[in-house]
This record gives sequence, C-alpha cells and structure tokens, in this order.
Amino acid sequence: MQESKRQKQIGQLLQKELSEIFQRMGFNVVDGGMISISSVKLTPDLLEARVYLSMFKIADSHEMVNRIKERMGEIKKDLGNRVGKQLRRIPELSLFLDDTLEYIFKMEELFKKIKEDDAGRENK
Repeated sequence: MQESKRQKQIGQLLQKELSEIFQRMGFNVVDGGMISISSVKLTPDLLEARVYLSMFKIADSHEMVNRIKERMGEIKKDLGNRVGKQLRRIPELSLFLDDTLEYIFKMEELFKKIKEDDAGRENK
C-alpha cells in the first residue's frame, strides 16, 4: 500500500529532527564511521515509525543499534519537545538497518570482478 501525503510529511519531519538529535548526541560520527537516517516510514495511523539507519564503516552495526536503543528514551523525549506542537502523539520508534550501501558495494565488487575476468579472457 502506498503512503499517504500526511505519512510522507511526518516521515520527512521525523527524519530531519532525528538527524539533528543524532548529530547533537554524537551518533552521526562514531569510531571513524558514519550513521545517517536514510528514511522514516510511518503506519497509516501515525503511531509507529520505522527508522532506517544507514551505517558506513561501522565495525559492528548491530552493537551500534543496541547502543542507540539504550538511549531511546532520551531520543524520544527530545523528539517530543521538537515536534510536540505538530503531532498529537509521538510515534513509537523502531530501528532497522538499511543495508542499501552494503548491497551497492557488493554489486560494485562483483561488476569489477566480472570486468577483470572478461579482460583476462580477452588477453589469452
């Protein structure tokens, strides 16, 4: 089912505000890696939000998600202070790993390997 206009608007608002909260809390750059919020998807009733985290050069991404979950109360409180005037209820936040970057890197490696194999066959 396609998202409604309101779901998209609230998703973009939450993405922007959560990005700023993560930056203030120091989650955007950790151990030489970067964390960004790639998207926020809401249920039609706007009570649940799926927050997709994109991690670049983070050694243990699942451990990082657990570290963020530990501070979820603080994050949600800060989010409530920021968007409380625009929303009746702050949605329940669920964190998910967005593995799109990983997928892209794997595909690039495969294409590079195929290209090298083809070049090797042509030289024989």
